[in-house]
Amino acid sequence: MWKEYWEPIQLSITVTIAASIVVIIAGTFLGYIFARRVFKLKLILETVFMLPLVLPPSVIGFLLIIIFGNQSFIGIFIKNLFGHSIIFTWYAAVISAAVVAFPLMFQSAKAGFLHVHRRMEEAAVDLGAKPNQVFFRISIPLAKKAIIAGCILSGARALGEFGATLMFAGNIPGVTQTVPTAIYMAIDMGNMMLAWTWVITIVILSFLLLFFVRSKDV
Repeated sequence: MWKEYWEPIQLSITVTIAASIVVIIAGTFLGYIFARRVFKLKLILETVFMLPLVLPPSVIGFLLIIIFGNQSFIGIFIKNLFGHSIIFTWYAAVISAAVVAFPLMFQSAKAGFLHVHRRMEEAAVDLGAKPNQVFFRISIPLAKKAIIAGCILSGARALGEFGATLMFAGNIPGVTQTVPTAIYMAIDMGNMMLAWTWVITIVILSFLLLFFVRSKDV
């Protein structure tokens, strides 16, 4: 009973951490670029980045299968490199979680950088600071509150990802079965007691994450 309960939680935490690392790095970097640069196709790219917020999870899962499937260039490259497809592995769960969580991190980071006065960054440059020093020592610290909020919100979203994960990674116990997919299967099999334990666990975790974000706004 304990192993059956703990395995999806352990995998969910592992997937969430891995996806969050990718999302935080990519979201912070791209959020800064889109807050500070003007270039062609900016609006189109930003709209593409935000699409996972409004697309049905099944559509996201379908697109991931097309992109990483055995018939695609990326899928063939991965299979030749590692000897097997990425579909129905825990890596697929990480990708699914990262895709749906990325918009929250990107938008939060971008909003944070937009509130950083350009004059402070320009003053640092005038004093001899290099671009990377300005980014890490001026921009990020001043946008810290928004970045932290984005990290937590995107992490919470990755933790609760279900639809795209079910399609792209499947529901293999001990391999790709996260808490949301485990709850679905437990209800489908009529095991309401086990479903309730997972529901209570993920509700508590999500509440704590959101409470932490809200406490920063007070």
